[in-house]
Amino acid sequence: MFAELNKSQMKTSYFNREDLQKFGNITEFQEEMGKKFFAWYGEVFAEGALTVREKSLIALAVAHTVQCPYCIDAYTASCMTNGADEEQMMEAVHVAAAIKGGATLANSVMMMNYVKEKMM
Repeated sequence: MFAELNKSQMKTSYFNREDLQKFGNITEFQEEMGKKFFAWYGEVFAEGALTVREKSLIALAVAHTVQCPYCIDAYTASCMTNGADEEQMMEAVHVAAAIKGGATLANSVMMMNYVKEKMM
């Protein structure tokens, strides 16, 4: 089926803002698992030890680290709806960037260990 697509049928970008509205359709090919996912997903984002606003900020930060444009779109809106301002959202993104950058640098210890082992 996919091999039958020609260039005129393919989009120039995978991201299509309208597709976010189709997220609920993930149950179409596997209804049971899709329903379980949405039940769990709803519980995760419900008010708990963390507020809905705090969870939205966390989700926005994670969305940036996994580079999901749909999630960035959805959780930017969720943050705004739940009372986060642009400074809080950008700070959350900077925290995510610091963790991702720090993780990259922390893993350089393996490279340094290897180099030191070979040079000594």
